[in-house]
Amino acid sequence: MIEIPTGLPAEIVPLSWLLGVWEGTGVLSYPVGDERVEREFRQRVSFSHDGQSYLNYSSQAWILGGEPAAPGIVGFADSAAASDAESADAVDAVDLDSVDPDAADPSETVAEILPLAAETGYWRLHRPLTPGDAGPAMLPARADAPYTDAESVETLRNDAGGFDIQASIIHPDGVSELYLGQILGPRIDLATDAVLRAAGSKDYTAATRMYGLVDNHLLWAWDIAALGQELTSHASARLAKVD
Repeated sequence: MIEIPTGLPAEIVPLSWLLGVWEGTGVLSYPVGDERVEREFRQRVSFSHDGQSYLNYSSQAWILGGEPAAPGIVGFADSAAASDAESADAVDAVDLDSVDPDAADPSETVAEILPLAAETGYWRLHRPLTPGDAGPAMLPARADAPYTDAESVETLRNDAGGFDIQASIIHPDGVSELYLGQILGPRIDLATDAVLRAAGSKDYTAATRMYGLVDNHLLWAWDIAALGQELTSHASARLAKVD
């Protein structure tokens, strides 16, 4: 059952099951040249809001030390059928707060953790902006805010019964992505509408992402087209809500 916090702006209620801090582990597997890079990683994801009609998003990931993960991607169908014990194992990983930075050899007490990736952005319902919305830049709204109650938000439902959404995600390597997609209950499907790369950034042309709430865990899968490869599986994870 999805619990909706009270006092949320009406427009983010369809996205409310994402709110919170999520942690867990995942695997990445992607062809690079003639090889396939495979690793296990730890991830912390945060969705929050500040009273506006969008969610703030951030993600940090770290490579876990040891042997590369076995080939395979954590799938939605597999995870939905997993037992409680398997679910626990899927999120059983190093507590990042337990790392002692003053330890002579931290690997003696905790698995080696190496920074892997970070991203930040904003998620919101995809709709035409009105004079009641702020912007562009720092310009204030010039009319009453639209879609301030459940009844008006319901008019934004699409033909499939869900809501169109957009996610703007920025990476520190000079790549920015604009995703468009749909949220239908506890599932989100996104595909890049545009990818902007700074001069010198690595080849990255398109991506899709899928998110779902399964057994109170946040599952996601990310396919990318990069480094000359067509769109193919890249990474996935299973995260538990910690805050």
